[in-house]
Amino acid sequence: MPLFQYYVASTIDGFIASPEDDLGWLLQFDQVEGVSGSYESFFAGVGAIAMGGETYRWLMEHEAGEWPYPDHPCWVFTHHEYLAPSGANVTFVRGDVREFAPDLVADAGDKNVWLVGGGDLVAQFANAGLLHEMIVTIIPVVLGAGKRLLPLKGPTAPLELVSSRILGGAAAELHYRLPRKGA
Repeated sequence: MPLFQYYVASTIDGFIASPEDDLGWLLQFDQVEGVSGSYESFFAGVGAIAMGGETYRWLMEHEAGEWPYPDHPCWVFTHHEYLAPSGANVTFVRGDVREFAPDLVADAGDKNVWLVGGGDLVAQFANAGLLHEMIVTIIPVVLGAGKRLLPLKGPTAPLELVSSRILGGAAAELHYRLPRKGA
């Protein structure tokens, strides 16, 4: 069965974007040895994508008309009206993530569902017991403020560290498995 995975980069102080949604702090590490290889390896296991409206808007503003996921069905959870790029397999939805989870699993086939970008949507999946894994690349930058990695209320049960590795002597990739609800 496909897993719901949150693959993301975070600053040391736990932010995935600046308060203005700037990712310059992250993009400077694109050429660090191992970073692109890690992404490519992860993405090979992705069958479907889910993202929030803010992440979708950011992609439309910063990807210059190029849809970055042309071969993957993408579900955008939003309260706004958007148009999909030509040729993109994008479905816009509103509502509880549990309602659409079976559709995401069906679209993923024998691969996983990538929860892209914003921590707010990922927190909804986590609160619904649908977040299975987090793969977080810690980037050696401190922002001091911004969009939180995973804005949950209260502490979680301990996560299981599945693996860790150093990327290019600059970043650390941490792969965690979340405990099952009620376990």
